[in-house]
Amino acid sequence: MRTILFTGFPGFLGSELLPRVLRRERGSRALCVVQRRYMTLARERLTRIEAADPTIAGRTDLLEGDIVQPNLGIRDAESLRGSLTSIYHLAAVYDLSVPRDVAMRVNVAGTERVLHLAAQSPRLERLHYVSTCYVSGRHRGVFRETDLDVGQTFNNHYEETKYLAEVAVRRAMRAGLPATVYRPSIVVGDSITGATQKYDGPYFAMQWLLRQPRVAMMPVVGDPGVTEFNVVPRDFVIEAIDYLSAHPRSLGATFALADPRPLTVREILDTLAESVDRRVVRIPLPLGVAKWTIDRIPGVYELMRIPSSAVDYFVHPTRYDTVDASGALAGSGIVCPSFRSYAPVLVRFMREHPEIGSAAMV
Repeated sequence: MRTILFTGFPGFLGSELLPRVLRRERGSRALCVVQRRYMTLARERLTRIEAADPTIAGRTDLLEGDIVQPNLGIRDAESLRGSLTSIYHLAAVYDLSVPRDVAMRVNVAGTERVLHLAAQSPRLERLHYVSTCYVSGRHRGVFRETDLDVGQTFNNHYEETKYLAEVAVRRAMRAGLPATVYRPSIVVGDSITGATQKYDGPYFAMQWLLRQPRVAMMPVVGDPGVTEFNVVPRDFVIEAIDYLSAHPRSLGATFALADPRPLTVREILDTLAESVDRRVVRIPLPLGVAKWTIDRIPGVYELMRIPSSAVDYFVHPTRYDTVDASGALAGSGIVCPSFRSYAPVLVRFMREHPEIGSAAMV
């Protein structure tokens, strides 16, 4: 029997990828490494997944562990190493404001622990590693799927540590580890249902607009008519990873799972304004002034609830080339939809689920 290890369950992407992979890989079993504090949530989520599709019921075991621990904190790691055929490594701290020590421990050291396990697994066919487009940092211009170290600087510790983690993965690949790297851009909810696990990224702007009257003020930085804001829905990312992970020619490749035709910041804001039925009055501000105001003037963050770390992405200087991903997905029917087509769905879900917050799973 084939054995698939997942990290990042019951997270935003892992909860959707797990059932898809099990449906595709019939006869396989899945082992999910779950932190103790998330075990109850993981059991609840797995129960719902198996109830929705009885064909995959009974094929997933939840293992208490933590990627920051030796052997991922798994008790019987020796027998696990002997049975593993593939690993999907999704666990990471997805938080723009994460302290560096936490990001280094989870994103970098945790990935190195997974790589060590992979290297010690004789039956392993492939490691599937979920990185991010934002390993590009503040690189100006086009960032290709083959690019990694281009001398970039970083906006935050999340970007930096995901970059360092991908450096470690690429090093292991050069040493012979079979792997594929997937780089999503900014991931939002499902394009059909709107479902998401937290409200961040463009959701900050949605919530700010909704808290205002019909005529709403929106501070803008940089050149919103030129700067691109690359957003992808969760279902596109999951479908793409599932398809590409079964594609033999994807071995050794890196895929940017980004919108090949992204909207500009202005187009994103216009789309959001239309979706929430607001007319927006834009207030131009220098980037430094906008961030300083949020961080230093009492009451501004509490009013807007937009963290200063998110403002950097409204002046992001990078365009993501997706030629390899688009080529590999050609003929599959998997295409990134335009943000315009599903923004109203995201807004509707957000209005119906005010209980969801913006905190990351750590």
